[in-house]
Amino acid sequence: MASTVHCLFCFEALAAHLEKRKSMTLAEVHKSWAEYSRSVEDDSTGDVPADSSKLSKRLPALRRVTEDSSSSGTSSASNSTLSLGADTPATSTSSIPATGEEEEEEENDGPTPPTESPLFVTWNTVSERGGEHALRGCIGTFEAQELDSGLSSYAVISATQDTRFHAVRAAELPSLAVAVTLLTDFEPAADPADWELGTHGLRISFHHHGRRYGATYLPDVAVEQGWTKEETLVSLMRKAGWVGRKDRWAEIKLDVVRYQGKKVSLEYAEFKRWRDWVDGVEE
Repeated sequence: MASTVHCLFCFEALAAHLEKRKSMTLAEVHKSWAEYSRSVEDDSTGDVPADSSKLSKRLPALRRVTEDSSSSGTSSASNSTLSLGADTPATSTSSIPATGEEEEEEENDGPTPPTESPLFVTWNTVSERGGEHALRGCIGTFEAQELDSGLSSYAVISATQDTRFHAVRAAELPSLAVAVTLLTDFEPAADPADWELGTHGLRISFHHHGRRYGATYLPDVAVEQGWTKEETLVSLMRKAGWVGRKDRWAEIKLDVVRYQGKKVSLEYAEFKRWRDWVDGVEE
């Protein structure tokens, strides 16, 4: 399942790309986040290490992220785009090796995080008034990726190569939020209605008049849009490029693969607080 660390890493990868600097690795972000989380907790209990005292009053807003690293921020409606050449659904049950003593000391009775997975990275702009999210770019792949290289690559690709939008510029970073979805549990649907709203994402393919069509929606899209199953399928067919009559969609034979994946989100302000802490430690 995606985590806050994955979101931080995507922001770090995009920021480094736009600022023309070297990005931290996923393992480095993971270790740094663990250290940062402890420093925030120490600050909240009054037990502040001497070397972090100068930072102690800059970070309280991130406690809510620290307390539940799996929770997502405000969700966004994202018409997710398939990556080219990613035609085979895949999952992995590999585990992440410990990157340091700090990780070995953590007690974690939950499922072991994957080291590779199919994934999507979604960028949204956050309005200054009301905090509404608007899609800014979303690209992913159904082919399993090593998370270090996959997340860093798709963080940049989805921000700069989504043809629906112009490329994200460095000046836009403060207005962005990122969402990461790691995809799991791919299985053929028995029929076009064999899936659950809010649980399953859909990947459809079909032939019409000698042409092949295909498209996908992530699990959160239908619920965010308030669609029924039929409305979701018709919208997905439209997204694929089908222009037939809406009332005749059921006449077309759809191949439907359902999958799962919980989206986790993070806004730039939260990334910036962590990144300022990293820069302060390195000084």
